[in-house]
Amino acid sequence: MASPILQVLTRWLVLALGVTLATKLFPGIRCDDGATLITVVVLLSVFNTFLKPLLVLFTLPFILITMGVGMIVINALLFLFVGRLVSGFHVDGFWPAVGGALVVSATNMIVSRLLRPRPPAPPRAPPGGGDVIDI
Repeated sequence: MASPILQVLTRWLVLALGVTLATKLFPGIRCDDGATLITVVVLLSVFNTFLKPLLVLFTLPFILITMGVGMIVINALLFLFVGRLVSGFHVDGFWPAVGGALVVSATNMIVSRLLRPRPPAPPRAPPGGGDVIDI
């Protein structure tokens, strides 16, 4: 198992990749430079750690009624909020924020799945091909 620091750095790299992809895919999202990207990644990470669970708790009925679509709204609002707080990171409105949040979520899901350790292979049958019965 990797060290906790390595896990945090990996999550930040994946988040930075997602934000960078969002800036390339949506004209309403811009990031001026690398230092701004680092600030955005750290702030999004802090918000996802502390603020997002509270928002999910308070909006749980809405999330259940919308069958999870409320989570996209929460992620978009956090993305939009970071765009308002960090100078040099521009999110032009709610719909670009939704697109950016979807890209960041998809990037996180895909890369996490690729980095997940594979389960060990099942044991092979004994030589001779006979059935083994354990009692």
